[in-house]
Amino acid sequence: MVHIQTSRALMVISLLLGFFGIIVSVVGMKCTKVGEEDPVTKSRIAVAGGILFILSGLCTLAAVSLYATQVTHEFFRESTVPVNARYEFGSRQGHRSSQQPQPPTAREYV
Repeated sequence: MVHIQTSRALMVISLLLGFFGIIVSVVGMKCTKVGEEDPVTKSRIAVAGGILFILSGLCTLAAVSLYATQVTHEFFRESTVPVNARYEFGSRQGHRSSQQPQPPTAREYV
């Protein structure tokens, strides 16, 4: 049960990091008047938003990997339940979701 709670916590952290990454990236865009007008400062803010997106993806990857490892371990454990009655987990979708292309804020302004 601890792995489920840990995965949930990592996913919530990932959502929050992504949300704050969006906000920071919007502030770092050249077309916005929020914050500093200096292009160097705007670039640094945009890079900070990109770093938040990367951290969000890493948290998602860690949560999915942790959960998939536990499910795989339980699936192949010896038990009295027949193999065709056990559940499977589509870990490919979770791993792909952590690798989805992020908004190009940090790449555009660096």
